[in-house]
Amino acid sequence: MKDEEGAVSLEPLPALSSLKGKTFVIKYGGSIMKNEEAKNAFLNDVATMRQYGVNIVIVHGGGPLISKWLNKTGIESKFVNGLRVTDENVMEIVQMVLCGMVNKDISLNLSLRGLNAIGVSGIDSKLIEARKKYIYDNGEKIDIGFVGEVVNINETMLISLIKSGQVPVVSPVGYDKDGNKYNINADYAASFISSAIKADKLIILTDVEGVYEDINNKNSLIEYLTLDKIHDYIRDGIISGGMIPKMECCMEAIKNGTHNVHLIDGRKEHCLINNIFSNCGTIIEEKEGDNQCQKAI
Repeated sequence: MKDEEGAVSLEPLPALSSLKGKTFVIKYGGSIMKNEEAKNAFLNDVATMRQYGVNIVIVHGGGPLISKWLNKTGIESKFVNGLRVTDENVMEIVQMVLCGMVNKDISLNLSLRGLNAIGVSGIDSKLIEARKKYIYDNGEKIDIGFVGEVVNINETMLISLIKSGQVPVVSPVGYDKDGNKYNINADYAASFISSAIKADKLIILTDVEGVYEDINNKNSLIEYLTLDKIHDYIRDGIISGGMIPKMECCMEAIKNGTHNVHLIDGRKEHCLINNIFSNCGTIIEEKEGDNQCQKAI
């Protein structure tokens, strides 16, 4: 069976029927957005899951494309602790790329697959309220411009869209009550959205297979983590560097209402369906005994 894009679709999976009515929030970005085959496979997976009644919200990034357009306009990309320094000129590009190009490309491609997909930004219907974020380095307060942290999510708006059969595609641009707009890390936006709507699963697509005990040893993948184990691994240096904020984001999602978090390698073909049901990647839950991996929820 082929879809309108000519890509071979997966055969219907009986197990998908068990997920009818479940709600998944998917953070989509990184390498998968630059790989056309993986991108099409991801979109086809979303379409298949919707056919089986799974509710889906997509939160996307777009960092590489932002950098590309900044370069085209002669603006240098600067980062502090992994966060993009965002002055007024950079914020204009961020909004153009995330709310315009990336957001509408995803919603269009889902719509072409027969879904009712609607692209929205965090400033639509006051979806993502934010405040200015500062970085602290050895006690020094560093201003990185219009970079925000989430204060509140208008979950009523998202739930209304889900109940009407829509697939919300969210760009992580937030606002504050003074009318300022903010660039928000997509992982954190997905985490807050997932918690606000009490999602059954937050799926974070990454460019690695999951969390490793030793990043240089591909056989050391950690398949299952609890919040206590994450604290221990951070303390012992097993989880370090850029993986720490990602894990903190996952922990906050669990603490605030998300049932579990699943880190999946987004580079692999049909990563969503294949990895959910094979339990590949790293699954995070609150405590031992919560593991519902075999039920994929």
